[in-house]
Amino acid sequence: MKLHKVKETSTLFSAVSYNIHQCVGMDRQRSPARIAQVLNELDADVIGLQEVHSENNGTGESHQMQYLAEATGRIAIAGPMIARANGEYGNVLLSRHPVINARRLDLSVPGREARGAIDVDIDTGNGVLRVIVSHLGLRVRERIYQTKRLLAGIAKEATTPVIVLLDFNEWFPWGFPILRFNEEFGKAPSLRTFPAPAPIFSLDRIWVKPQRALISVRRCITPLTRVASDHLPLHACIDIDRKE
Repeated sequence: MKLHKVKETSTLFSAVSYNIHQCVGMDRQRSPARIAQVLNELDADVIGLQEVHSENNGTGESHQMQYLAEATGRIAIAGPMIARANGEYGNVLLSRHPVINARRLDLSVPGREARGAIDVDIDTGNGVLRVIVSHLGLRVRERIYQTKRLLAGIAKEATTPVIVLLDFNEWFPWGFPILRFNEEFGKAPSLRTFPAPAPIFSLDRIWVKPQRALISVRRCITPLTRVASDHLPLHACIDIDRKE
């Protein structure tokens, strides 16, 4: 993919997609503080998190969404899809800017783990943009269904730019979800993010529409990110002035 040079007059916006594995690291230690440190070092305008667990009536690190929002100084939008005996589990969006509209899309397939998407409009102070966070299923048929649902939901709203932050669970470059999103958004950089200590699979993606608004995408590889979760975070730089 050819990325574009930034003009001096550009308004830049940063986004992160990160599967935090319930804050359980490769050392099997659960540490929301470690995830918060990663997020603060990345310092993105918007952060899409997958696999967040928040205990019912939990305080401190036990309520991961609230803890990470407070630790990073961001607004949190919950997208729980699984109700557990001790809490909720699912996607979370963290934003530095006001969220003016939030929608949730159910992507669940009967008989499989519940899945969904968070779909928000954010007021950046330089216009409104749309951000979507999701985590697709483990089986091929699930991902095909969920991709169709996601793209249909995206088509219903005209807000641009659109940023999609996904754990695709898809490692084949010719898989249906990747091909369809590439058709709609333009080809996204494919960077190996899993497993974090020695990544082999490109499970995570950041798409932006229009494609020319995407300036860069990089994996965040540090000693901390190699151990904090089983995925590496992806960081994108976006020129939100480029709307055509």
